[in-house]
Amino acid sequence: MKLRHTIADRVAGFVRDWSLPRQLAGEDPTREAAQSTMSRQLRPRLEEADTIGTSICPYCAVGCAQLVYAKAGNVIHIEGDPRSPINEGTLCPKGAATFGWLTSPQRLTKVRYRAPYSESWEERPLGWAMDRIAYLVKRTRDETFVSNLPDGTPVNHTLAIGSLGGATLDNEENYLIKKLFGAGLGMVWIENQARV
Repeated sequence: MKLRHTIADRVAGFVRDWSLPRQLAGEDPTREAAQSTMSRQLRPRLEEADTIGTSICPYCAVGCAQLVYAKAGNVIHIEGDPRSPINEGTLCPKGAATFGWLTSPQRLTKVRYRAPYSESWEERPLGWAMDRIAYLVKRTRDETFVSNLPDGTPVNHTLAIGSLGGATLDNEENYLIKKLFGAGLGMVWIENQARV
């Protein structure tokens, strides 16, 4: 006669075998699991981390929280933050690949500049790049700023500069961008990648 086990019986057996203390499961509690000397000496690699920081995944608009493990100033691992109500420790495949993206030898870490009509790139200091961007924005705004339309309607805007924000910007950052670019610089074209 063939015994038939239902799925419920199998689940109950699995839970009994794996979740009960060894004494209740009828096993000798003093018996050690089979381990080699090498297995006993292995340690979790995250145990070596001397710093654990928090970050937000750089990809989509969800804003999943991440834990960033570092040793001697170098990132050694990135994983989802289980304290986050957004992702509860999980990451999608792109978020899970953040470590590879961050530590890739192909990742640019210095400012690269190609002058107009040039065929080659040059390395420039970050301070130079920030000053150059500020100078070009100010110059463009000054050259294209419109105070009033021909009929006298005040507009105080420029149509020559636009902004495209990223999906991982939070509400506070978007608020500041809108205030600075819209009210401060008079930009009309303010958009966000999450809406495009």
